[in-house]
Amino acid sequence: MAKELVMPQMGYDMQQGTVVRWIKKEGDQVVRGEPVAEIETDKAVVEMESIGGGVLRKIIAPEGTVAQVGEVIGIIAEPDEDISSLEAKGPKPAATAPPAPKASPAPAKAPAAEQPPAPASAGEIKASPVAKRLAQELGVNLGQVTGTGPGGRIIREDVEAAAQGPAAQPAAPAPAAAAPAEAGRTELTRMRQAIARITSISKQQIPHYYVGNEIDMTAAMEMRRQVNEKIGGDPRVTVNDLIIKAVTIALSDFPALNASFKDDHLETHPYVNIGIAIDLEQGLIVPSIANCEAKSLVEIARASTDLGKRAQEGRLHESEYSGGTFSISNLGTLDVDTFSAIILPPQSAVLAVGSVKKRPVVDDSDQIVVRQMMNTTLSADHRVSDGAEGARFLQELKRLLENPVSLVM
Repeated sequence: MAKELVMPQMGYDMQQGTVVRWIKKEGDQVVRGEPVAEIETDKAVVEMESIGGGVLRKIIAPEGTVAQVGEVIGIIAEPDEDISSLEAKGPKPAATAPPAPKASPAPAKAPAAEQPPAPASAGEIKASPVAKRLAQELGVNLGQVTGTGPGGRIIREDVEAAAQGPAAQPAAPAPAAAAPAEAGRTELTRMRQAIARITSISKQQIPHYYVGNEIDMTAAMEMRRQVNEKIGGDPRVTVNDLIIKAVTIALSDFPALNASFKDDHLETHPYVNIGIAIDLEQGLIVPSIANCEAKSLVEIARASTDLGKRAQEGRLHESEYSGGTFSISNLGTLDVDTFSAIILPPQSAVLAVGSVKKRPVVDDSDQIVVRQMMNTTLSADHRVSDGAEGARFLQELKRLLENPVSLVM
């Protein structure tokens, strides 16, 4: 039976996306779950996975097409199946403006010396996020690269070819005196606009409450050292991996924090997909590690390393971009002690994590000792839980991290 490939909603407020590249071509065999196209959202370029198996019979939305969420962009069917009733579906072409009236011929003027075209500014260059990042890494000047993507867009392959070919040249020197930006005004990127929309919706529609605690990470840090010595090489277990594992275990006793509010009921998830806040040059994204409840600490470390690498390269999958059920935002590497994070809809909670630092504390025998301490703050949706439940969740998280053997059993 024929299956429609529709523009997926890869993000809470996503309304449309751009088909950057078709990975599969018409006539190619497709397996369920296999990437078929690259879709550009406000925040990233994401691989769209096939919803079924068969043959990609028809590409309805060519590369460069902007489609609304839910619009048909392709059809998968059997080789001899009739798809005529489905081919008419798809994004509606944009209306074209009527031709401008012909202007009266201007008086003849003396020919002026021919001027070379002005080079495009950085803001005028059409390039995918992956291409821009790769160009910076390889030292390729995008102003000297010819794009072969839709609408002349520069894609990854164009940058790689420019870096390898003899025509690749060093970046042109910056102009001696660039025009100053308009005073008091900075245009927002599409990603920053998306972040502004999502965070505004979250704070306006979700009644946040906050609870925090301090966790003694001394034993956890020692166990981490021993685990990394044991496994050797990659992946290295990070502090964040320990937190992901502990959060996953704790959520089994607090299902409301792993749920979504749906008007008159809670949608409780039978799996734990932990979203990890990742700081990219363009802005913040929160892709997720799926099914953490079924992963060991080392498997979480491996998945976390892979997720971060592909996020930087712009190679996230659709499910990773939109499937999180609980998120962690860790600013420990930036020397932040404590902060509060904003919930990412439709999730109901997020954990903010600060640095692990040596501090003097008073132990059970009233002695002052040096311990490795870490602050955490839970932001939760008051419609799905109360402060006491959030506090009990943090107590369980504290118990797990201060007795870390449970994280590897």
